Amino acid sequence: MASKKQLTQRTLQLSIEGAHKADQALLLYGTKSDLAANLEVSRTTITNFFGRKKVDQAKFKKICRELKLKYEEVCDCGEPPTSESDQLNALVRSTREAVRPHIQKQCGTMRVLDMEQPIELTGDRGIYTHVTILERVLGRRRLGLDDLLRDCDLEEFDRFGLAGVPEQRVPGQDAVKKYRNLLVLGKPGAGKTTFLKYLAMQCLAGDLFADRGPLFVTLKAFAESPEKADLVEYLEKRGVFVPVGEALRRGRGLVLLDGLDEVREEDTPQVLGQIRELVWRFGENAVVVTCRIAAQDYSLENFVEVQVDDFDENQIVAFVRNWFRAKGDESRAALMVEKLQGNAPIQELASSPLLLTLLCLIFEDAVDFPVNRAELYKEGIDLLLKKWDKKRKVERDQIYKKLSLKLKENLLSSIALKTFKRNEFLIKQRVLEDYISDYIGNLPDAKDDPEALHLDSEAILRSIEAQHGLLVEQARGIYSFSHLTFQEYFAAREIAESRDDTVRQQLVEQITEKRWREVFFLTVGMQRNADELLLAMKLRIDKLLQGNEKLQRFLQWVNKKVQSVEISYKPAAVRAYYFDLARALDLALDRARVLDLELARALNLELALNFALELARALGLNFDLALDLNLALDLNLALDLNLALDRDLALDLALDLALDRLPDGDLKLQLRQQLRQQLLDASQKNWDNFKQWWKANGQEWAENLRQVMITHRNIGHDWQFTDEQKQLLQQYYDANLLLVECLNSDCYVSRSVRQEIEETLLLPEIRSP
Repeated sequence: MASKKQLTQRTLQLSIEGAHKADQALLLYGTKSDLAANLEVSRTTITNFFGRKKVDQAKFKKICRELKLKYEEVCDCGEPPTSESDQLNALVRSTREAVRPHIQKQCGTMRVLDMEQPIELTGDRGIYTHVTILERVLGRRRLGLDDLLRDCDLEEFDRFGLAGVPEQRVPGQDAVKKYRNLLVLGKPGAGKTTFLKYLAMQCLAGDLFADRGPLFVTLKAFAESPEKADLVEYLEKRGVFVPVGEALRRGRGLVLLDGLDEVREEDTPQVLGQIRELVWRFGENAVVVTCRIAAQDYSLENFVEVQVDDFDENQIVAFVRNWFRAKGDESRAALMVEKLQGNAPIQELASSPLLLTLLCLIFEDAVDFPVNRAELYKEGIDLLLKKWDKKRKVERDQIYKKLSLKLKENLLSSIALKTFKRNEFLIKQRVLEDYISDYIGNLPDAKDDPEALHLDSEAILRSIEAQHGLLVEQARGIYSFSHLTFQEYFAAREIAESRDDTVRQQLVEQITEKRWREVFFLTVGMQRNADELLLAMKLRIDKLLQGNEKLQRFLQWVNKKVQSVEISYKPAAVRAYYFDLARALDLALDRARVLDLELARALNLELALNFALELARALGLNFDLALDLNLALDLNLALDLNLALDRDLALDLALDLALDRLPDGDLKLQLRQQLRQQLLDASQKNWDNFKQWWKANGQEWAENLRQVMITHRNIGHDWQFTDEQKQLLQQYYDANLLLVECLNSDCYVSRSVRQEIEETLLLPEIRSP
């Protein structure tokens, strides 16, 4: 309320709160030009009125009546703050109150993709997960392939980014505090807009930048506004930041400008000019602009460029917990985290906040991820290729508009398979452009000029990075797929859709290569009928041990052993059981040749407990399988010399378990009288004496046990495989495991082929008489 002294003054001006009310009233009234014309006052008078400058008292009251405002309530009342600091604090407080409705409406919630309702961004049930910033944009680094691949095992390529040359990561808000003018770059779906909204909400609450008021602008909306005003007028018109001019002039604004890359090409020069003018006129304010990487070479001279980093594992877990806490189902969060941690390719996709949101929506409905991972990856790729921009009504300049969605996918598939074959996870720009040139050169109406094709291929590469984020620049002139999972998916797609049988045969030849494992799995899932591919995989696996006499004898023993036991399981499953059991015993015999007693004593307790656990599990098995496992564990324990302080009791327990399950007979007699009794006698001695006894008799005791096992159970053979044979057996086993996983995936395979593969798994080759 204005004081009597003020009301007798010849001039009056709006208070900060009054200016906000006047702006709101103007929205209902019309334009400033309409107001000036209707009142027959100058445009300068109207501008001064809304700019909180002094206006003749009569005109002030006249304007208030026209806007249906009580001039006493909007007039600047009371004495001004006594100090500059008090004035600024009052300005910031008033500004926050003025913008609060707008900021809360525009920034307080998040709703993307197929979310049924908005979800709170901050607060106790807020979904926001803190982002980290790379102070050096990856694509600006001048590094070579050797630098990027330093300490990186290509066989087990790091799914969470390049192992070499890590960049400094800092919390997002720290970067904003450090640099007054910041251009935040990021891949599509990296969380740039969400980050800006978080800054606005935190500033509004006074928890961040307590000396500033937040100003949030979607640059696309500003550029397409009918009046084509400058930024300050645009905000004044909407009453967003009251009074904008004064707050900016006093350097108390946190100006958040979102989505520079979403501005239409014809509007870009004007928007860039407005940003430059804003910084030039009001240089004490903090200004943050977001933009996609590689969108264009925007020139903002006074800005520091940084990059939003992918989520790491801790951020993924935090996001999932926040998501399901907001949904009131925290137990589901723990289940989803467990599923993610057990599936590296899907967890890799979760490093993108947008794709992680998609995964949360899927898991929220199904409480699991799709069995057919190819379908999940396709949904993520469709989101990046078309849905993300479409949902936000963003129309981009189609540099490669002649390429349909199908052709884009075909191009990426061709690149993926070529590079995957060559072990290229990092690809030089020139190589990529050559691949693109080769592809588009075969399209209708393709240009004949090689230089023109090269220029088009360069533009297409930039568009793929900027518009979809499926290829990203890891260093200057060096690219990769944004996720190894996407490279594997597109490589599998190229194989699955090829009509050339040699392409699938080339895949089958990679059956022992670990890095091709996911490609096999995805290709099988993409086949309309996977019979031929699965049979080709089975044939290639069987050839791995073909002609190796010792390994064929080993498979013959496995098969013979399975035929000798009474089982209700599938024979292939039991063959796998004895395959593993025999290899474990062979490894134990090898270890027995090099280990000593003191090493065993150091390892004693943990191994003894593991041994007991395995025995407990064995009790639930079929009689023959459980007995063989008990005896094998006895021998393994003895050969490894894993001597607990109560080692004799552990071995005695194992033999007791075996004896309890045995009917009377020679095996039971030998175990009880010849082996168990020796351990009982030895157990009466102290540890030092027992060590001496074991040194003298332990090897013989273990060998006696092994001979009993061979004679009565046909297990415990000392195969003495060479290192090469061990490696071959491991490859054979892993390849069969991959085949079984593919067979049991969400693929179509005929019953007859499924039965044929299952019945012949791990069988020796059939030789002609």
